[in-house]
Amino acid sequence: MTEPVIADPGMGTVHHLDDHRPTPPAEPVVDLAKPDTKPTTPAVPQGSRIVRTGRAVRRIALHDRTRSTTRFTVRHGMYVVGGGRIVARRAWEGRTASRYLRMLRAAEAAGNTELAEQWEERLHRFRAERHKRRMDLLTAPQQAVKAAGFGAAGGLGLLLAVGIALAIATKDPADVITPLMALVELIRLLVVIITVVWGPLLAVGPWLALAAVWAVGRNQQAAPAWAMPATAAGESRDVVPDEGAILDALRHLGIAKLNQAFKAGWQPRWVAPTTRLGNGWHSRLQLPMGVTVEMVNDKKAILAHNLMRKPVEVWPTEPEASVLDLWVADQGSLSGKVPDWPLLTGGEADYFKGVPIGVSQRGDLITAKLMATNWIVGGIMGSGKSSLVIALLLGAMLDPLVDIEAYVMAYNVDYDPMRERLRVLVKGDEDEQIEAAVKALRGLRQEVTDRGKLLEQLGGDEVRLTRALAQRDPRMRPKVVVFDECHELFMHKKYGEEAAELAVKVMKKARKVGITLIFVTVSPTADSIPKDVTRNTSHRVAFAVGDHVANDGLLGTGKHRAGITATNLNPAENVGTALTVGFTRNAFELIRSYYVRKDSTTDQITPVVKRALALREGMAPAADALADEPVDHLTDFLTVLGDAKRMRTDEVRQRLATLNPAEYQGWTASDLIQALEAVGAPAYKSGVMVVSRARLLEALEERTESTAESHSA
Repeated sequence: MTEPVIADPGMGTVHHLDDHRPTPPAEPVVDLAKPDTKPTTPAVPQGSRIVRTGRAVRRIALHDRTRSTTRFTVRHGMYVVGGGRIVARRAWEGRTASRYLRMLRAAEAAGNTELAEQWEERLHRFRAERHKRRMDLLTAPQQAVKAAGFGAAGGLGLLLAVGIALAIATKDPADVITPLMALVELIRLLVVIITVVWGPLLAVGPWLALAAVWAVGRNQQAAPAWAMPATAAGESRDVVPDEGAILDALRHLGIAKLNQAFKAGWQPRWVAPTTRLGNGWHSRLQLPMGVTVEMVNDKKAILAHNLMRKPVEVWPTEPEASVLDLWVADQGSLSGKVPDWPLLTGGEADYFKGVPIGVSQRGDLITAKLMATNWIVGGIMGSGKSSLVIALLLGAMLDPLVDIEAYVMAYNVDYDPMRERLRVLVKGDEDEQIEAAVKALRGLRQEVTDRGKLLEQLGGDEVRLTRALAQRDPRMRPKVVVFDECHELFMHKKYGEEAAELAVKVMKKARKVGITLIFVTVSPTADSIPKDVTRNTSHRVAFAVGDHVANDGLLGTGKHRAGITATNLNPAENVGTALTVGFTRNAFELIRSYYVRKDSTTDQITPVVKRALALREGMAPAADALADEPVDHLTDFLTVLGDAKRMRTDEVRQRLATLNPAEYQGWTASDLIQALEAVGAPAYKSGVMVVSRARLLEALEERTESTAESHSA
């Protein structure tokens, strides 16, 4: 009877079940439609068992066993080698100045002169102490002999004294040497114990030392990656980012300097251990020499992966030199629904205390200041800028004292539902709307000056506007002015330079007198947002941005390198999420803004606007500070001349435009000549047309006398 055979697909041969002799290969199956296709092995019928020959099984098992044995041998062998190297390096650095020299070189290479000086001082102190120890060793033998002699004499005297006391007590003279004989017996017993233990100790000692070295190498994972078991590569990770998880995550970042520190036995110093903070965990760790927080930030995506988080849930920053400040959010805590706006269905707001705009990454309510602040909000289209600005303006509307103006350099409908409560709403990107925004800045430039004078009159010792003063005088009511799509304004060929100059001047003075400027843009670059505007902004908001240039244009120079960057925000996943600076005492806050919406199905904005209008009913209309007082041209002329005896008319016009842009910005030479003649101090020609201070003073004196006569009459 023919023995059954079964094809072995793995070997490509046919075997008898009881015979290992190979037979000719089975005929390959060839697809005639595809002549270039390689022959395939016949498929095994479903339900059949593949039976391998003993030789094949042994060969595969031997191969797997060999690889496993090789990895095991190399791994534990390298634990011993690496551990010995680490122990030797630690011992060498403990007895020599190599550690101090290495740290000194690293500090010098990093350009940190202050740290280099500290390590140099430590190096000198170490060498001085080492020299003192070596000098002490020269005299140590003499001191040891003297100490031994004095010790032996003292000990012998003490034993004899005890023996004499014992002999007197027992009345036996032989007891005088009893304590001395007891000491001799103790010494003999110790010698016996050492003799018994010494042999096994010599035999076991090297193995104990080897085990200790192996433990050091295993703790530092001194073996190559291919020899490590699967569990050592971090397959079993904890969602809680404790100290161990953080160190494992750092160990697998692929930073060469950090890997060298781990292999050299770096012992991390935790400035602040891992603690619960809001919806996440916070810790601070001092990094080793040669490793910067910027290096860690460059690997932020890998760090987040190692900690089982999304990049937006991991925030490494540098609060102080060489310290890694790490906050890790709970998984998914930044992707849930934001609570409803607290003022959505009721309540009022206070410009001087702030309005709610969102929640922080820790889940805390963020109340944004309006008084004594300036704002810049930026991000790419669709990232959620409007949601934050709308929440901010709606909160301001719920304070009946606040006036709001909006200049939108685009045809944007976001502000239309709030139109009734806005004092001014200008929309459009044409020259007409840009000019209106520039005129608003000119007016604000004069208004901050006038409000400053009025504050001095009304406030007395007050250095800034208070709610009581604003309620007392309508001319001092708080004002919020929004310039949306402000890049269109600052980049305008005709008005851009003037707008930037006026914005900076207003921002520097507006904070004390209750004027808040808010700049919103989708293009935060050095050209679209002047640097002086950013420098003078207290509250900076960056939604998702395209690169570090835009990030630093909004948040400030160097923020991206310090890890405070919105480049990791994804507008598709993180709509309404922004990185902010200046809102709290922390270096940054990740804010998820409230969303008060109006669409085809839901209108949450209109009810809030109606409530705001109801709160404002019965209030007298706001008045511009000193708006009804006529401009005193003669006084202004004397102001711009100062102590100069005379000044060219062109220079006088320039200084007047700076002093009061709203009045003098469009003056021509003819306008100035006519005004000088009107006040009785005409210009005259001295090579060029000039204005005389003496003539102005005479005109002022005549006006004063005329006024006095009219009052006396």
